[in-house]
Amino acid sequence: MTTIQASEFKAKCLALMDHVAASGETLIITKNGKPVAELRPYKAPRAKSFIGLTSNMLISISGDIMSPIDVEWDALK
Repeated sequence: MTTIQASEFKAKCLALMDHVAASGETLIITKNGKPVAELRPYKAPRAKSFIGLTSNMLISISGDIMSPIDVEWDALK
């Protein structure tokens, strides 16, 4: 990881942002020699899918799930 002083970062901010986005490199910004911030490329959060949520589960279907059941629902009354 590259480090840069805050004063230099302030002067070159937009160019450094372009460099980080293109290279994927993380930049450490220091003030008086101590790290105060990190500039890293943005990564969009991954969308959660149903398949990903159940990847560690074993799911099985038992019985006939296609045939109608012989129960009258209260919603039909």
